[in-house]
Amino acid sequence: QVQLVESGGGLVQAGGSLRLSCAASGRTSSDYAMGWFRQAPGQEREFVAAISWSGSTYYEYSVEGRFTISRDNAKNTMYLQMNSLKPEDTAVYYCNAYYTLSDQYWGQGTQVTVSS
Repeated sequence: QVQLVESGGGLVQAGGSLRLSCAASGRTSSDYAMGWFRQAPGQEREFVAAISWSGSTYYEYSVEGRFTISRDNAKNTMYLQMNSLKPEDTAVYYCNAYYTLSDQYWGQGTQVTVSS
């Protein structure tokens, strides 16, 4: 089992920045990818960014160039630096730890609200 706890969400004006953190505990001894997803009201959860154990990164096209994903394996922590935030970035952001399709874990989510 892996426990994931997100933090860093909040209310920010358009153009502002936030930094999300995701701390992992429990079974963290194996290589695993991590990622961020988000879900806006009335919409399905969508992919935002991901990072492999070795540090390869992947981004959804609408956030590329504005968001930066990173991880500190020694601290079992992942980050999402979000710059130039837009109202359409408003959502609950979820942390994900991925071993296999059937062996993955989710955090409880943290709210990000961007006002116009």
